[in-house]
Amino acid sequence: MRRISLFLPVLLAACAASLPADSPGPPQPTPVHGVTPGHKCRTERTSQFIGKLGTSKTGAAIKRASRAAVLRWAPPGYMLTMDYREDRVTVYLRADRTITKINCG
Repeated sequence: MRRISLFLPVLLAACAASLPADSPGPPQPTPVHGVTPGHKCRTERTSQFIGKLGTSKTGAAIKRASRAAVLRWAPPGYMLTMDYREDRVTVYLRADRTITKINCG
């Protein structure tokens, strides 16, 4: 038993992973809240979608046109959070799913 306890630190050291000195380290995760790198919402090119039906295809086109990372649908009577995200586009809908307004945040 004593012999095993002498080799335990050696075994643990052998299992430890180390990164090379020139390694940039592990990749950083994208934050859940905040800014997604490379995405900042802009609504200049989204007016063409006002009056159209809010579908997943239209939503994908709005995301591309606005350069947003996150799309949020806002049907009537739906409660929205008040936090501002510059990488999110919000699409407001009427009861018949027609798009009435598009905002960033």
